[in-house]
Amino acid sequence: MPEQIEIRILSSLADIPADDWDACAGADDPFTSYRFLRALEDSGSVGAGTGWQPRNLTAWLDGDLIAAAPCYAKSHSQGEYVFDHSWADAYMRAGGRYYPKLQIAVPFTPVTGRRLLVRDGFSQVGQAALIQGAVQLAAENGLSSLHVTFCTQAEAEAGKAMGLMHRTGSQFHWVNDGYDSFDSFLASLSSRKRKNLRRERRQAQDFGGTIHMLTGDQITPEHMATFWEFYQDTGARKWGTPYLTRAFFDIAHETLCDNILLVMAERNGRWVAGALNFIGADTLYGRYWGCTEHHPALHFELCYYRAIDFAIEQGLGRVEAGAQGEHKLARGYLPVATHSLHWIADEGFRGAVAQFLEHEREAVDEDIGIMTSYGPFKRG
Repeated sequence: MPEQIEIRILSSLADIPADDWDACAGADDPFTSYRFLRALEDSGSVGAGTGWQPRNLTAWLDGDLIAAAPCYAKSHSQGEYVFDHSWADAYMRAGGRYYPKLQIAVPFTPVTGRRLLVRDGFSQVGQAALIQGAVQLAAENGLSSLHVTFCTQAEAEAGKAMGLMHRTGSQFHWVNDGYDSFDSFLASLSSRKRKNLRRERRQAQDFGGTIHMLTGDQITPEHMATFWEFYQDTGARKWGTPYLTRAFFDIAHETLCDNILLVMAERNGRWVAGALNFIGADTLYGRYWGCTEHHPALHFELCYYRAIDFAIEQGLGRVEAGAQGEHKLARGYLPVATHSLHWIADEGFRGAVAQFLEHEREAVDEDIGIMTSYGPFKRG
């Protein structure tokens, strides 16, 4: 790292002006914005007692911020979606101490995006400063490992060149191939899949109510309070304890609504289901779903088909529908690779993990190829 670059660790984003952070983060990705990450801190969704202790990395040159990374000291592996529980178990069974570890990530958000945020003109030196600073922070504090999750492929290549290990996974994304309507998207599918999607949409829309697409000022505190109830129910059933606090939804209503699309189902004067999405510069990110009544195919309509409708209407390039879910394949969401970077302090354990990752990458590539071949689109 050049001597004139100074690495500072911030225990709170309150210690830095929003404009400085966003000059590095840019405006394309809502999740690395100062507003989103600050909402996590101010709401208590991260911080004391959560296992996500902010240790945000910043790189300064001649008193100016040139790079930053959302970074956390972790005391567990929850809320990451790049699973290393088996690594932790193996290391601890061998007598090691896996936690705490260092994580460069957007908490609770399995969305690909830049994790090494650099100001224009400082890409190479900024990335190098952040990676070297993170490794040094982990090593000096006796931490077992460093993880950079859901980074871009370009960042993965840069990290590999600096000696970090590369891991791949997969998600399902819908890509806008210049469609001007949902029907034009349907026309790209095989006949059987096209009929299935039309049947599902009819079935969902017969739930006996109305579906509302809400953004910006259309979203009220009542909508957010209702969605909090949906989120609580889904979170309790899927992962035990929901990660986001009630306060996060209040702060999101105040500061993030311009980046939010709420798809809400109303029946007999009551909200019965909803899906919360975040709007990026070229991507709609599906994040959370919940309901108080179960109706056939309503989940698919609110989470997947209305997201496609919105993306086509707004001219967005893709819809990312979150982690896992092979059922998305039949609905036009194809598998794509995701990337992460890893540094392990212990040399012997590092070698074992590197060998595991080599075989895992081969399996992921093979799975992506097989699943793509089973996609719903017309052959040829």
